[in-house]
Amino acid sequence: MCFSATASFLTAGVTCAVGIATLTKTDNVRELPLAATALFFSAQQAVEGWLWLTLPVDPAGATSLTLTRVFLILALMFWPVFAPVAALLIEPAKARRRIMQLCLLIGVAVAAYFASALSGGLHRAVIEGGHIVYHTGTSAPVPVGGLYLLATSAAFLASSHRAVSLLGAIVFVGSITAYLFYWEAFVSVWCFFAAASSVVILGHFIHLHAVRQPRVANS
Repeated sequence: MCFSATASFLTAGVTCAVGIATLTKTDNVRELPLAATALFFSAQQAVEGWLWLTLPVDPAGATSLTLTRVFLILALMFWPVFAPVAALLIEPAKARRRIMQLCLLIGVAVAAYFASALSGGLHRAVIEGGHIVYHTGTSAPVPVGGLYLLATSAAFLASSHRAVSLLGAIVFVGSITAYLFYWEAFVSVWCFFAAASSVVILGHFIHLHAVRQPRVANS
């Protein structure tokens, strides 16, 4: 998280517990990516927690650079692809699936753009103004940022599952908030909002589990 090592590790621990609890509530392999979302956020927050510890000591060291690369890969390349896939796998409605497939294509393109940026530029993380700010060596054009937001939130918003749609709304609002108030630390702050939304996913699977149990008992 963008505020301190303690906050990052606390968020990592909470989202890890949420992720484990969510996985115990699903028995369908197609639901596993969505159910495991909190675990990926947990790993990402743990990486940033270690960055809070290593940057003041050795900001240009191998450990800091490796952690920075891992965080940026997750934030900029992993989520634009993973989010549409997770939503698509559990969506029954054909029209909504088409929207998600479009989001996936956009996400792949966005991930490819950032892969090129990260491979060709100097990326580093610095602590500025109480936040971790990530520099990739190049500034993404505004349209790329818009496509990133589309890939990471629109697929969830299009879901016929109410909780998943709510997740998309939280991610979208979190993105706009991070953009308006924390532009320099956008990536870090956006990931905090997204990690916090993992509780919504747990609620979704608790509800599904409660609905399915009577059916199993009667079969």
